[in-house]
Amino acid sequence: MWWARVRRMRGPLAVAVALGGYALAAPVGWAYADTAGRRLSPATVPATPVGLVLGAGIRDGVPSQLLARRLDLAVDLWRRGKVRVLLVSGDNRTPDYDEPTVMRDYLAAHGVPADKVVRDFAGLDTWDSCARARRIFGVRRLTVITQDFHLPRAVALCRAAGLDAWGVGDASLAARPDATLTGYAREPLAMIKALNSLVRRPDPTLLGHPENGVDTALATR
Repeated sequence: MWWARVRRMRGPLAVAVALGGYALAAPVGWAYADTAGRRLSPATVPATPVGLVLGAGIRDGVPSQLLARRLDLAVDLWRRGKVRVLLVSGDNRTPDYDEPTVMRDYLAAHGVPADKVVRDFAGLDTWDSCARARRIFGVRRLTVITQDFHLPRAVALCRAAGLDAWGVGDASLAARPDATLTGYAREPLAMIKALNSLVRRPDPTLLGHPENGVDTALATR
């Protein structure tokens, strides 16, 4: 009898699974389609005043491998003249965890002048980094720099925050297959969370007063 019940439930269960899969896949598919023309290579992306580098973890004062690859990509864009200033946005909720300063120091060690790097200490997630770039730092046009698996969501969120945003991604699969595959697997759930920001466009977690760091860096020769 129990097997008969299972057989009767197979149809509804299959429908439920299919609908659940569609609900997970649809937002990601939309983000890929909506940002397709704005995700480009370092050689083909248009020049913008600012490159926004999103944080991705540090340990013992050293960037994670994924973050280091983002920063290397930012250095490449700066050397090509594709960006003039780098806005590094990350987590500094505690005194002993300071992503933006580690990011700035890495960039400076790789040839980017420190006065061309501006730190955002309250980039607690992708939406906050995008919203603060626009509302706190007054950026209007930028190139967001992250991994390929994160790029569609990042560009979509930055555009929703009112930015004329382009994106360049790091293809990290060969260097970090485990972290990269995990990133792709997490994106559907992350994209569902991002729908709240895309629709409601809330204030970032920490708003604060406007800062002129980006304007000052752009004016410095």
